[in-house]
Amino acid sequence: MADEIEYERKTLQTVRGTDSLVISRMQKDGWELVEQSQGALRSTLTFRRPKKQPPWRLIGAATAVLVLLTVVIGVGSALGGGDEGKGGANKLTAPTGDVPSSTPARATSRPTSVEVITPENDAEFAALLKADRCDDANVTYATGHGGRIIAFDGSVVHMASHGKYKTRYDLLLAPGDEGPNTTVGPSFKFEDVNMADLKLVADRAPATIGAGDKFHFVAEVGEFNAAQCLFFLHPITTSPRQ
Repeated sequence: MADEIEYERKTLQTVRGTDSLVISRMQKDGWELVEQSQGALRSTLTFRRPKKQPPWRLIGAATAVLVLLTVVIGVGSALGGGDEGKGGANKLTAPTGDVPSSTPARATSRPTSVEVITPENDAEFAALLKADRCDDANVTYATGHGGRIIAFDGSVVHMASHGKYKTRYDLLLAPGDEGPNTTVGPSFKFEDVNMADLKLVADRAPATIGAGDKFHFVAEVGEFNAAQCLFFLHPITTSPRQ
């Protein structure tokens, strides 16, 4: 039927005992809990909410404006020619190395209008950076902010090769400047990355990276692994700090 409601669904895994926090946050965003199953350590929550219907009238009006602009631009081009600008994009050349064939490439281009969350503009994120690495605040934040962009000053706690690969690594990160001596804040992780994946931003990017090195990280929020107390991030830009 044309009037039948279409739903989008989302399934989340949470640590036992944090279900009510996650359910409350999701309900505030318009999600309805439709299924809940509990395991020994984790609960699986399934939510749904009605899909947003496209505003057809607005789309029609926008189409009309677009057609009008196309006509105006076409007339302008016919009446007066202009020099076509030439430009090129700077590319970061990735070092050659072992790349797992099963690892898909992540898209890194993002609209410049995307809001970046920082400790200065988001009190919840500021509190997270001071919470314990296994605190429930980690799973709550990861659940409510998956896919959002965060930025913070941090340092490398540990760096190890990813599996058998020689040029791909797992980086354990922490907020602040203490590196391996960090005692406060989440254990952030970049998993299966090489130097190119970090998108280093600097006139003189470091040739190597190791424990204790300090950076300004801009990254996408991933999932929180409660069993390992690891908060996964996906790098967008990494700027060396002194």
